[in-house]
Parts: sequence; structure tokens; C-alpha cells
Amino acid sequence: MRDKRFIRDHRGGPLKKEQHYQLIRWACDCSENVLYFFGERIDGRLKNALDVAHAWEDGNASVGDARNASLGAIAVAREYSNPTAIAVACSVGHAVATAHMADHSLGAAWYALKAVKNSGKSVDAERKWQNEQLPPEIKELVLTARKAKRFQKI
Repeated sequence: MRDKRFIRDHRGGPLKKEQHYQLIRWACDCSENVLYFFGERIDGRLKNALDVAHAWEDGNASVGDARNASLGAIAVAREYSNPTAIAVACSVGHAVATAHMADHSLGAAWYALKAVKNSGKSVDAERKWQNEQLPPEIKELVLTARKAKRFQKI
């Protein structure tokens, strides 16, 4: 079931516009921090998705643009067999999808952690880094939502 705290205020939820922007910024930070795990050549659709996410935050892209960019990133994930590359692509897909549904930000962070685990690096260090990037206005929201069963196991 969807965490109603991530529903925007204009749709009847408690999430303010600035918090939504903070969530997409944080989600992009999480994805960009592991992008190098994708490999030497980053698929252009992943770069495009992150560009669209930033453009949405700046008011220069629509939710539809973000959705299409997210689908492009997920297509990348489906084309690869390397689990680390798949996790990176899924992280990026969720980051840009945060424009559509704010709780996708949690998926961006979760898949970034999965990419770190698949690469043999420290998941705890990455989670700590992610948590340190959280603005105070959304920190409690994200940390309590992360305790949900779906986001506990990597």
C-alpha cells in the first residue's frame, strides 16, 4: 500500500511542493552517486533521464516528459544482463519517476544500494551517505518510510 505521506498537497496529501523537489533532488543524488558502476560507457537514456529530472525540478519539463524518460531508463535495465548495471538503470528510472510519484525517490535510493551491493562495496557506507544528503525538511519522512518492509532488505 502506498505511503500517503508522499502524496502532494494539491492531490489531498500532506507533501508540499518544495518537499517534492527535495525528494527528486535527493533521488537524483543517489542515482548519480552510483552511475559510474554502470560501466565505462553510460547509456545516453540514463543521462537523459537525469537531465529531465533536473529540468522538471526547474519547471522546464512536464511530468509526462519525466514518465517517458523513466521508461527509457527502465528499457536500459531490461537490455542488460549485468545485475549492477540493471540496478543503476532502475535507480535512475525511479529518480526521474519521482516527478510523477514522490515515493519513487525511495526506489531510486534502494536500487542505488543494490548496485553498491552488487559491486561488492559497502552498503552501510552508501546508506549513511544517502542519509547525510537528506535535507532536514524530508529527513524524517524518508527515514521512517525506509523502515518499511520493502526497503529493509538489500
